[in-house]
Amino acid sequence: MDELLDSRLIAQISQLDLTSRKIFSGKLRGERRSKKRGESVEFADHRPYATGDDLRHIDWNIYARLDMLFMKLFLEEEDLSLHIVLDCSESSDCGEPNKFLSMQRLAMALGYIGLVNLNRVAVTTLGGALSSHNEPRASASAPSPSPPGGEGRGEGSPSSSLPLPSHSIRDLRGRRRTQDLARFICALRPEGGSDFNECAKRIAMTRRGKGVMIVLSDFFMKEGYETGLRLLVGRGYDVFAMQIMSPQEIEPDITGDLRLRDVEDFDQAEVTITAPLLKRYKQTLAAYCGELREFCARREITNLSVRTDTPIETLLLDYMRQRGLLR
Repeated sequence: MDELLDSRLIAQISQLDLTSRKIFSGKLRGERRSKKRGESVEFADHRPYATGDDLRHIDWNIYARLDMLFMKLFLEEEDLSLHIVLDCSESSDCGEPNKFLSMQRLAMALGYIGLVNLNRVAVTTLGGALSSHNEPRASASAPSPSPPGGEGRGEGSPSSSLPLPSHSIRDLRGRRRTQDLARFICALRPEGGSDFNECAKRIAMTRRGKGVMIVLSDFFMKEGYETGLRLLVGRGYDVFAMQIMSPQEIEPDITGDLRLRDVEDFDQAEVTITAPLLKRYKQTLAAYCGELREFCARREITNLSVRTDTPIETLLLDYMRQRGLLR
């Protein structure tokens, strides 16, 4: 974990917790207060006794004073899951600071916050590969390495006809699983392309429970992101779409006659870089990012555009707290 987060940052984020605009019912008893009434150590209210109520919850002190039966109500605590979707396509391996490394650090920081607060944490990649020399220990939640030329193990049955998310690790819970998460994230490397819509379909069909889903990507997808985000936002997930871009993508520093090649599908284009062309590029990029923001706003998806040169402390302690993801 030291490769991704230094001790100073860990101390700063250890006091943070995930939050959501919605109240979710988890599979396990957790550390999150619910508006529902249940059993816990924190008293909430009284209500009159009704036939069939559990006698263990009668407030006998009130009975002694008023000769009436009242039930004690307590705040119920619920489990909140955190699912991080990490873009590991080859186009994420660019920029200075590196875009993929920035997403790795952010995924580790968010996962750490989830684990120390006893939330269930999962990470699923879009494309990418696992370094064989740095694989996480084999466990029920860790993926198997990909066969040559094939897809990795995702969150469902390998026999399914749907394309699988490349790799995933899930059902992590508690501080003791921090190193498992770190090993998995450090083992990832960007490689090839990914079909975001098909991966999102697979994730949506195999996810369990409800919670917060954070998508870390540049969202530069030729097939579009609309269908995929529609699938992810369903079934009760509170989705955060975080667009990660390098300074060089926002302010290109290239000039002259160039042959550009797409690192994922190898499309090529010959261009002459001029001031008017750079101006048009910036306008097109701004319009594209604006369309993403509007799309997310219409579907109650929180969108945040981040440059990789933004200090991670500022991102976590300021931007994400302002957007309501952390508190």
